[in-house]
Amino acid sequence: MRSCAPPSSAGPAPARETVLSPVRRLFPALAETSDVYLDSASTTQKPLPVIEAVRRYHSSRTANAGRGTYPWAGSLTRELESVRERMAAFINADPDEVVFTAGATAGLNAVALSWGLTALADGDEILFSPRDHASNVFPWQHLCGLLRGFGRSIRLVPYRVNALGEADIGDIERKIGPRTRMIAVGHLHHVFGALTTLEELRGRIDPDIALCFDCSQSGGHLPVDVRELDADFAIFAAHKMFGAPGTGVLYCRRRRHAELTPFLPGGNSGVTLGESGLLAGVMPQLMEGGTQNLPGILALGAALEVLEEIGLDTIATHNRALTQRLIAGLRPVPGLEFLPGPAHAPCETGYGTISFTLDGISTGDLGFVLSELGFLVRTGAHCIPADTATTDEDSVRVSTHIYNTFDEIDRFTECVATIAEEVS
Repeated sequence: MRSCAPPSSAGPAPARETVLSPVRRLFPALAETSDVYLDSASTTQKPLPVIEAVRRYHSSRTANAGRGTYPWAGSLTRELESVRERMAAFINADPDEVVFTAGATAGLNAVALSWGLTALADGDEILFSPRDHASNVFPWQHLCGLLRGFGRSIRLVPYRVNALGEADIGDIERKIGPRTRMIAVGHLHHVFGALTTLEELRGRIDPDIALCFDCSQSGGHLPVDVRELDADFAIFAAHKMFGAPGTGVLYCRRRRHAELTPFLPGGNSGVTLGESGLLAGVMPQLMEGGTQNLPGILALGAALEVLEEIGLDTIATHNRALTQRLIAGLRPVPGLEFLPGPAHAPCETGYGTISFTLDGISTGDLGFVLSELGFLVRTGAHCIPADTATTDEDSVRVSTHIYNTFDEIDRFTECVATIAEEVS
């Protein structure tokens, strides 16, 4: 199988890919290796401006934000608010609707604890997909247990996923009832690479029902407009959109602000002590107690600048083309089976994520062989909860971004075909 290994030197790029070379040079980790990185759904590579933003915070005028009146602290506070404004514009929100979190998991748990604990009553229901990422399943299950301790019982109502990997809109509509209070949705599925917007239900969902979108995979991969989604909550992971780990964004629609209680009461949270207990402050400080990941937020600002300069439409178009190239290259491979997703769609679509299995070899072994040959992919159940996952979630996942090339995809599919011949 050595014939399918990537060359030690990439050599001259094909003419069709020269337009991407300036973008690729932004990512130093890719310049240091001949390995082909195909795991951007797990985390993206970091461009130079993001790396520099983290370095600059730690090496020049390090301070805390919102705590001091001296110039270093004041300048940092203004920088953070500038990032907030930039993120708000990035998703078509208002700045007071943008909350900085410790990541997407923290953002989803913030919705459960800050909104769910107080807004949900005995007998209320949340619709969710058991085949979503654990971070969009476990917080709701945890919320059920917490409320049970307070004498309130809420019900989690699962909905199906269709053959295209999207949420089954018909199943959701049938399961919406008079006690439905939230619908939790994975905007872009982390395994199937399929987009769900609930657009088909627009105008047919009671506006009192909160819509919560996990945009961990869509943020930084395609344009996301929270107004267009009609979202009440939307969660983003900075490390999946060129930013640093440990940073995320929670969008909280203004109409829900009165329903929120402090998520992390403490320093800088705007919470005050009244006669009857803690009094909630204003948003977004209400949800941002404690010292935040300051270099991470600054890195997010740098990441947004890079994404805007490249253009989300450009990124989405490139990922769609790479997805179609993957599908075309893998479809003839004997024994290869695609999971739900773009490979089963009636038209050409795709957002950079494809998952598959191959007869004759476990996904773990296949991933190991591919890594030995220089192709870095994710294998396993991909954080789908073990108690809800079916056997088809144990797969090889290939996920791309703007820095991947058609040549890399072609060499990858040729390598998979060679392995299939060896194990058949």
